[in-house]
Amino acid sequence: PAATKAKTLSTRRLATAVDQLFSSSNDHDGIRRSTTLPSSAGVLNKSTTQNAAIISSSRSSATRLFSTAVKESTAVEVVEEEELPTNDNDNDLLKIRHTSAHVMAMAVQQTFPEAQVTIGPWIDNGFYYDFFFPETTDAETGEAVPSRKLTAQDLKKVKKAMDKIIQKNYPIVKEEVTREEARRRIELINEPFKLEILDSIKTEPITIYSIGEEWWDLCAGPHVESTGQLPKKAIALQSVAGAYWRGDEKREMLQRIYATAWKDPKQLKAYKKMMEEAKKRDHRMLGKKLDLFSIQEDAGGGLVFWHPKGARIRTKIEDFWKDQHTSQGYDLVYTPHIANLNLWKTSGHFDFYAEGMFDQMDVENEVYQIRPMNCPFHCLMFKDDIRSYRDLPIRWAELGTVYRYERSGTLHGLMRVRGFTQDDAHVFCLPEQLQDEIVDVLKLTQGILSRFGFNKYELMLSTRPDKSVGSDKIWDDATAALVGALDELGWSYGIDEGGGAFYGPKIDLKIKDAIGRTWQCSTVQCDFNLPDRFDLDYISAEGTKERPIMLHRAIFGSIERFFGILTENCAGDFPFWLAPVQMRLLPVTDAVYDYCKEVAAKANKLGLRVEVDRGNERLAKQIRNAEKGRIPVMSVVGMKELEEGTLAVRSRKLGDLGSFSVDDLLTELKQCDEAAVEMTKMGEVPQKEEEKSE
Repeated sequence: PAATKAKTLSTRRLATAVDQLFSSSNDHDGIRRSTTLPSSAGVLNKSTTQNAAIISSSRSSATRLFSTAVKESTAVEVVEEEELPTNDNDNDLLKIRHTSAHVMAMAVQQTFPEAQVTIGPWIDNGFYYDFFFPETTDAETGEAVPSRKLTAQDLKKVKKAMDKIIQKNYPIVKEEVTREEARRRIELINEPFKLEILDSIKTEPITIYSIGEEWWDLCAGPHVESTGQLPKKAIALQSVAGAYWRGDEKREMLQRIYATAWKDPKQLKAYKKMMEEAKKRDHRMLGKKLDLFSIQEDAGGGLVFWHPKGARIRTKIEDFWKDQHTSQGYDLVYTPHIANLNLWKTSGHFDFYAEGMFDQMDVENEVYQIRPMNCPFHCLMFKDDIRSYRDLPIRWAELGTVYRYERSGTLHGLMRVRGFTQDDAHVFCLPEQLQDEIVDVLKLTQGILSRFGFNKYELMLSTRPDKSVGSDKIWDDATAALVGALDELGWSYGIDEGGGAFYGPKIDLKIKDAIGRTWQCSTVQCDFNLPDRFDLDYISAEGTKERPIMLHRAIFGSIERFFGILTENCAGDFPFWLAPVQMRLLPVTDAVYDYCKEVAAKANKLGLRVEVDRGNERLAKQIRNAEKGRIPVMSVVGMKELEEGTLAVRSRKLGDLGSFSVDDLLTELKQCDEAAVEMTKMGEVPQKEEEKSE
């Protein structure tokens, strides 16, 4: 009958509208994206597809089906922009940056002869060099002249001097000298900071790199062959910042020049464009604008205060993390925030990590330490009972808050803080279980990260360093397990020879965000040290005591840092399932306010985050406020909606979508929330043959 047909068409219209609402949630800002997944991605994304399929099959034939497939005629070809190279994958770029740092130091001393040089390493997107400017004396008056403060105009002078050095094409010459000869040369040019660097070098001979016969520096390389090989139009000096020598606030304040260098001007232009976009996405600015979090200086730097909206997002992140872990055989644990100092001496943290720990406190004549790590607590729990080989693997996961001393100059929003929550987990297993456990960790990592829209990764396998603990066999077996896990999944990776921790090899995973930046997040590390230090053992099948293998792993790294990365990745436009407010009801008149409250209460009971605008502003202003708050769904409510029991739906990205019944809309939004369907593309609604003929 006509009524049934009308309802069917209305429901389909709702499904189509919601399709439109969410299908563009990841590209509404016009940024081109690609989602390159490792070859096993289809397996890991299966759960989301299955969830969507279950939802679809449980509903009437008129509703839409969620799918990763798009009709060929409507698919848009995504042209992937050329990726910028990195120091890790392009050794020529690394040489350019390292040599550019030397050329900049030479140019600074040519321009400002009083400058003293310190260190100038390459960094992720370029390089920096630290300079000390002492007080000088005016040659004519004899009066003291304050130390120079570099300005933007000074940087232009330095860049001009750099261009001249590059133009002269000086050869870059490597020379090996004795420690005594290096000291003689440093004293001759009066570079006191270089003497300290020389004293810190424990190996010989000492390596020096010279720019022609004009300038030289202590350096291990690598460099280009001559200054003429530097692309001067692909080098840009960016900013000046203060930095204490050796990071010690009791030492001299230096001036650090940050710069970027690339292989050609096209790459520099792309990098500048990326940085302009990054400014718009700064999580510190968005955190304040969207009222997500704050750093209250009255309470101390580096300590995060989570406001209600930010706390809602954090709760969703943590709940999802917990659900994923428990479904994969992990047990959740909680451990104290402080412990007797002897625990940290047993673990080795007090000996090797004291500078990163806060001062101890006296408790009834015993010394306690606020925790910088969670690992020792899990070791104590393992040791608390007799373990059999049949009990392994044991998987314990904890969202454990730790506290680490960071100098005030290094603090940066949520990215570098003094108190943060690690998404820590430790796996205790048998040697023969190790590879399977690593595979499972990597699958879990990808499954969790992909839920948040991170599908493009860089992986690095780090092997045994010169100084390490453990036998050759255990290192070889653990490294083989890591390699075997990566090969089993078919994932490509780089190798950092000697880059492992002293206690075991590891895999590090960097995620790539929407504007092409990479962020270190996930890690899985084998540990041969703590099981020995805590004398952990299990009873083998033969009845002997054996050491378990211990795996450290984190997926987010820390909740705080991941939250900052996520905020910048989506520019504050959180996916629907994470949005702190998913829908705002906008009452046109006071007469509909109670109706709005009833709808919001009904939505909140379903687990949706819906709020009602106070209605103090005109409708246009209410809509603007909701858009500024990056609220994905708005509903304009007037007398018509009250009388009909409907809601007029408006998308922040697509505008007005039409009116729908309250129950239909809330049901659809709840299903979108549970399945995070906006993270996939959606197909059209299939129609039955009888519907097409009507």
